[in-house]
Amino acid sequence: MFAVEDTIVATASALGGAARGAVRVSGNGMLDIVGSVFMASDGQQLDAFAHATVVPGELNLGNSLGRVPCDLYLWPTARSYTGQPAAELHTIGTTPILDAVVRAVCESGARMAEPGEFTMRAFLAGRLDLTQAEAVLGVIDSQSQQELQVSLRQLAGGLSGPLHQLREKLIDLLAHLEAGLDFVEEDIEFISAAELVSELDAGLRSVEAIQQRLTSRGNGGIERRVVLMGLPNVGKSSLLNALVGEAVAIVSETPGTTRDYVTRRIDLDGMPITLVDTAGIELLEQGDSINYKAQRATSRQQTDAALALLCLDGTRRLEPWEIQQLEATDSASRLVVITKSDAGTVGDLPSDAIRTSSLTLDGVQFLRHAIRIALANDVEAIPSTASRCHDSLRLAAESLRRARYVASQSMGEELVAAEVRVSLEGLGKVVGAVYTDDVLDRIFSRFCIGK
Repeated sequence: MFAVEDTIVATASALGGAARGAVRVSGNGMLDIVGSVFMASDGQQLDAFAHATVVPGELNLGNSLGRVPCDLYLWPTARSYTGQPAAELHTIGTTPILDAVVRAVCESGARMAEPGEFTMRAFLAGRLDLTQAEAVLGVIDSQSQQELQVSLRQLAGGLSGPLHQLREKLIDLLAHLEAGLDFVEEDIEFISAAELVSELDAGLRSVEAIQQRLTSRGNGGIERRVVLMGLPNVGKSSLLNALVGEAVAIVSETPGTTRDYVTRRIDLDGMPITLVDTAGIELLEQGDSINYKAQRATSRQQTDAALALLCLDGTRRLEPWEIQQLEATDSASRLVVITKSDAGTVGDLPSDAIRTSSLTLDGVQFLRHAIRIALANDVEAIPSTASRCHDSLRLAAESLRRARYVASQSMGEELVAAEVRVSLEGLGKVVGAVYTDDVLDRIFSRFCIGK
């Protein structure tokens, strides 16, 4: 575990030459240490500054380099990123000069920072929770605009906000339960049985919603599955080929040609997705073994999908199953696509559907854009966070299910309280309210030095 009382230093800018580079310093001894190598242009001492400011001046790097210009970004109090007095020395961005600055600061009493140590201090000071700390690394490591946006949303609290709200509600609930246990002999009711079950139901729904956001639709990572679904011979395979740009699925006028599902990865402006062409939906008896297995595979693919494309044949009127799907399917998780639009369309099709032709490719590019927009906000967490949170959220959900059962059976509020505590521990591990040194070391060791 890092020694948080030390003053630490590291280069914070990217490797390689540049017009400007930055060296970061943090710790309670920062003012004295930086003051020994930096001189303000107006001669002021650093302890004269009470608030965050920028101080122009120069660095004294000894006989070899002499004095070099420097702008000091100063946070003289604990109101900094790390929760400690901190500074950034912005100077000429050549490697020899930046190395000399780090060396001079170390000679004045600081030590080299370990990977991720600045962000670790921000976490320990309560500036970030654990999901936001991981998002810092996600921003640094992002390889596409989509990955960057996911990390920025997580850093801004898109994941931690609902988690903290849920924890607060469960803490309030636990307080009511424990107050009732303290005054059990006085027969004072702090929360009714019906209210208790209702609160536990709400908490469980919240946990399950967070689990869904992290795992089901995003599959725990950045790449998502988009499933083409519909009745036989509506043009799903042709549409897949049009979206991919080559023939990867067999196309036939005979209904039921696709018996298994076909997958193909494509890139939508930096967003990797997997398209899945499934067997046409049919009402079958279980004895029709081949088609029945195909339908089962289709159902599984739809369950795992981030987005469904409900394909409707534009040349015929809606079938009962299609009407049912339009009424029942969550519009947030599907797009309605009309196929074969080049052959003309009938009048009862949804007005907001996307009209496409796999023959002329009309509407295909618009559909690709619509898929990207629909998935733009789908991933809620960077992969490392989703993976780490899985077991803790499962523990929290299971505990709340047990608590609800115990409460509904009037088996004792002390047992309900015990399960709520277990659930709070699971949620606490997600945001870092409950942690162990080995977990923190595993997370922050993946950072580069200076972050």
